[in-house]
Amino acid sequence: MKPSPKSSAKPSPLLVFGAHPDDIEFGCGGIIARETQGGRAAHLVVCSRGEAASHGKPEQRIAEAEKSAAILGATLEFVLLDGDARLECRVEHSLRLAGIIRRVRPGIVLAPSLSENQHPDHPRLGRIVREAARLARYGGLAELRDHPVCSIGQLFFYAMGPGAEPEGGQPVLIDVSARSVLKAWTAAMRAHATQMRTRDYLELQLSRARLHGLAAGVSHAQPLYPADPCVFDSLASLGRGARQF
Repeated sequence: MKPSPKSSAKPSPLLVFGAHPDDIEFGCGGIIARETQGGRAAHLVVCSRGEAASHGKPEQRIAEAEKSAAILGATLEFVLLDGDARLECRVEHSLRLAGIIRRVRPGIVLAPSLSENQHPDHPRLGRIVREAARLARYGGLAELRDHPVCSIGQLFFYAMGPGAEPEGGQPVLIDVSARSVLKAWTAAMRAHATQMRTRDYLELQLSRARLHGLAAGVSHAQPLYPADPCVFDSLASLGRGARQF
C-alpha cells in the first residue's frame, strides 16, 4: 500500500494566552516566531494591562505588547478579566476564553504553567484556559452559541522561568535555533523595555533556551508541557529524543 500524500493544507492557528503583556514573549516567544515563520497563524490573548507592575504604565505596556506581537508576526487582543494581580478562577472567565477558542479555532493552545511558585496570575490563568478548552467542546452552553463547538488538538503549558517548570514528566522541546527565529524572539523581548528595569529577562530566557538546547543537541530550545499525553499518527511523525544514544 502506498503511503498517502502529505497534506498541503495550511496548519490550524496557534492560540496563546498570557496573564500580562510580556508573559507570552518571555515564556514562549521563540516558539511563536518559529511557527509564524513556518506559515502558521498565531493569535495572542493578553488578560490584563500589567497595571500592578513596578515599572511601566498600562498604556506603555499595551504599546510594547503591540510592537512585540508585530515582530513575532502574530495578531493580538486584550481581554481584561479581574485586573493584574487580582485574577480569580471564575466560570465566567472560562466561558469568555472558550468563546475566543471557538472564534479562532486553533489546533494548539498555549497557556502559563500550573506551578504555584510564580506570579499567582500565571497558574490561575493556566487553569482557566484548561477549563475553557473543555467548555469550547460543549454544544449546549447558551453563552457560546455565537460560534460552533471547537475541539483543540492539544493544550501545552509554557513556563516563565525555572521555578515555573512543572516537576516530574518530560517536556516537549521545540528547536528555536534558527537565526531568523532567535532574531525575532530577541527583538520581541526587547520591545518590553519597561520590564527590563527589574531584571534582565532577555538574558534569563535566552540562557534557559540555551540550557534546554544543549541538553537536546541544538543551539536553543524552549520547553512545553502537555496537558494530556501526545498522540501521534505513526512512528514516522515522531521527532528525535533529546539524548544522543
